[in-house]
Amino acid sequence: MRRYLIFLIVPLVFLLDRWTKLLIIEHLSPGGSIHVTSFFSIVYVENYGGVFGLLSQYEFARTIFTYLPLFIIAILIVTLIVFKMAFAKRFALTSILAGAVGNIYDRVLYGSVVDFLDLHYGTYHWPAFNVADISITFGICLWLFLELFHNKPAQGDKPVRRKA
Repeated sequence: MRRYLIFLIVPLVFLLDRWTKLLIIEHLSPGGSIHVTSFFSIVYVENYGGVFGLLSQYEFARTIFTYLPLFIIAILIVTLIVFKMAFAKRFALTSILAGAVGNIYDRVLYGSVVDFLDLHYGTYHWPAFNVADISITFGICLWLFLELFHNKPAQGDKPVRRKA
């Protein structure tokens, strides 16, 4: 039962993501921005594509970026339930799951994802992102780090044996 407590990350990230997106929707109009520093702005961007607005100009992107995340969410849930793994790897995958849930909620309800954090230098802008994107990126980076540098087959990554 203790190993499932990590799933509490999902509603925490989801609620923080929803709250911040609602603040943006309430206080800015689409395309609006608030200049915070010389390298950071709060913006209101409706992302119809994938990560960093990838393929947003194509209609088929909406379908792909709705169904692909649903498939990934299902795979992550099954993986986290069926496989026994080290806490760090479970934390990484749950962080990815939490962010994916936050973004798919927007995509299903509104047809797009609200992005609002804008890092820039002069006229060069990193694509706007949100709390869910931070969770996904953190989870992927942690998972890759663990796979590359700490992939020791101790007690982890084995299917849980169920007694009949």
